[in-house]
Amino acid sequence: MISISTEAQAHFSKLLAKQESGTNIRVFVVNPGTSSAECGVSYCPPDAVEPTDTRLPFDGFDAVVDEESAPYLEEAEIDYVTDQMGSQLTLKAPNAKARKVADDAPLVERINYMIESEINPQLASHGGQVMLVEVTEDGYAVLQFGGGCNGCSMVDVTLKEGIEKQMLEEFSGDIKGVRDATEHQSGEHSYY
Repeated sequence: MISISTEAQAHFSKLLAKQESGTNIRVFVVNPGTSSAECGVSYCPPDAVEPTDTRLPFDGFDAVVDEESAPYLEEAEIDYVTDQMGSQLTLKAPNAKARKVADDAPLVERINYMIESEINPQLASHGGQVMLVEVTEDGYAVLQFGGGCNGCSMVDVTLKEGIEKQMLEEFSGDIKGVRDATEHQSGEHSYY
């Protein structure tokens, strides 16, 4: 579920040595499965462990994960990196914003997972997002843009050069292209 580098394990062990005996770390996701998901690590005293928590043993401590966060921490990685700017703990959780789906899941689920885990995080830097409306019988993914994408003059480039290329590569043979269902004329519905 979670991999923790040797350097990060040593860092955690050093920090935990100064805490109450039996204290471990808790790895969690706030707002899991949403575009506002945030991952974190905190101390987990012995009396804060719930019966439904998952305990992952590491060198000298356990990583405790709550039941709700667990599916969103699949393939998560924690590392402790030192460079000329100093040392820093990094936590990468590629599935925090969308629960990982199986490779043989229905096409709609796989497309929604890609949108939430790859496309929407890119669009969020511009205040935008996209959602899947449908996959047509003739093999087109129909998308609805929102937020900063609605009314944006670059939406055609984003759709054809960005999203469509990514989706055709990922779902080769499953979809023929991407279409936009959004009305992009300026108006009260536009985001500014």
